[in-house]
Amino acid sequence: MIRRGVTHCLTLIVFALAASAATRPAEAQTLAAILAGQPQARGVQAPGPTAPAGDALFGTLEFTGSSLQALPQWRRILDGMAQESSDMVKCTADSAKCTSPALRSWRELQLQAQSQGRMDKLHIINQFFNRWPYKSDAEAFGRREYWASPTTFMSRSGDCEDYAIAKYFALRQLGFDKEELRIVVLYDRIRNVGHAVLAVYDGDDILILDSLSNFITTHTRYRHYIPQYSMNETTRWAHVDQSRAIPQTALRAADN
Repeated sequence: MIRRGVTHCLTLIVFALAASAATRPAEAQTLAAILAGQPQARGVQAPGPTAPAGDALFGTLEFTGSSLQALPQWRRILDGMAQESSDMVKCTADSAKCTSPALRSWRELQLQAQSQGRMDKLHIINQFFNRWPYKSDAEAFGRREYWASPTTFMSRSGDCEDYAIAKYFALRQLGFDKEELRIVVLYDRIRNVGHAVLAVYDGDDILILDSLSNFITTHTRYRHYIPQYSMNETTRWAHVDQSRAIPQTALRAADN
């Protein structure tokens, strides 16, 4: 199932860098240099990669950061999920605790998936959320950029990162560890736009749950995806792939 009209998720990259520059200048220089493929830019010493090229996500070099300060939208989601996750768990256990249509849908999804095997869980979650129609942030929330929590997404729909966020927390409630999951902000070379997906670490492989398709496959099949940064609840990663640079025109367009 291909979803046309997915545009401008690359603004997430610009937003994160802008926020970082306002709060942690040195860290922002490091991340900006890494994303530009220039780890030594402006005399900033980049941290060592966490995995060699080819082994990491989409074959890139990864640089780890323990601070989420550069990702204010993600931090807002995490802050709100303390209460939302509690409501989800209570609703799943007792239908009388389901106080909204979104929570009732969440309960049905969890009950359907919880007794299934690992791969079946992934397929059920991916297909379930991919049924929601794509909406830009301007259309759904009247804002240029807004990351939605799972129940907000299920109530109003959303764009690329909102699908990934909903899938992330659905799998977390199904028992997946945070170290197995990452939301990935990337550049799609075919469509010349920014995009976001969910990466699931499965043994020696990394599987991709994409809002553009119900098909789940290894990250190595996605040669047109260039990850910029990824994150879970405690960690963020910058990614470098100097062999597949992002056109500067695409970066400028995303910032307009």
